[in-house]
Amino acid sequence: MTIYEKFEEYRSDEAVLVELGSRLSAMRLTRNMTQAQLAREAGISKRTLERIEAGQSAQITSFVRVLRALKILERLELLLPPPQPSPMDLLRHSAKLPQRASGSHSPPGQPWQWGEDE
Repeated sequence: MTIYEKFEEYRSDEAVLVELGSRLSAMRLTRNMTQAQLAREAGISKRTLERIEAGQSAQITSFVRVLRALKILERLELLLPPPQPSPMDLLRHSAKLPQRASGSHSPPGQPWQWGEDE
């Protein structure tokens, strides 16, 4: 079993790409797929997959296609979750909950009279 370092510990972009490629390659092998099979399923060339696994530059669409073919595309949610409002924004824009019921109101134009509330 390989122990992976955290991505933040890699000092260069190239090192991050090499690690991404290594992890994709390991995932492909755990699924018992050849590079040719994964490339065909992803709709990319085998050479493009080789480049990705080697940590070389590739188009992001090719990377997304590989993730989809490996059935791990949903993991991108962990990488880039949808933006959330800050706690201060929530406090500033939150609507106050009513503290009491307002009851029924008289229709506009009619004055209130004793006994209407019953």
